[in-house]
Amino acid sequence: MGLDTVINDIQTSVPDCVAVGVVDMGTGMLLSVKTVDSHPSEVLDLVAAATGDLFQGENVRTIERMFRQSRGVEEDGRSYFQEMLIMSENLLHVFQRCPSRQDMVVVTVCRNKVNLGMALSKTRMMVSKVEAEL
Repeated sequence: MGLDTVINDIQTSVPDCVAVGVVDMGTGMLLSVKTVDSHPSEVLDLVAAATGDLFQGENVRTIERMFRQSRGVEEDGRSYFQEMLIMSENLLHVFQRCPSRQDMVVVTVCRNKVNLGMALSKTRMMVSKVEAEL
């Protein structure tokens, strides 16, 4: 099917979706992106960098280690945080790790009027399609 095709499918199936991208946190690259508006490449590059910071920043890694220790969970190669939601003034940003490719994150951006449950269920369904194309 192709990653760009899956990205298009996400944008059309997630309600009020304005942008979708796939970030490779290992390289810091945005592998594919589709937006309803045009954005300078510098902005898109910052999205990829910020995604890496969200999931792999020093403080986040420290928190993950502390949670694992306090719960007696051993390191298994999976990150503790799998999904993050950020509400801005006008948008909902959903960041989801691919389950079997922990270094890959799907970023979906919707208008904040979206039904949160519907946006989450639709984006969760689509992550496996992205994973299949990686």
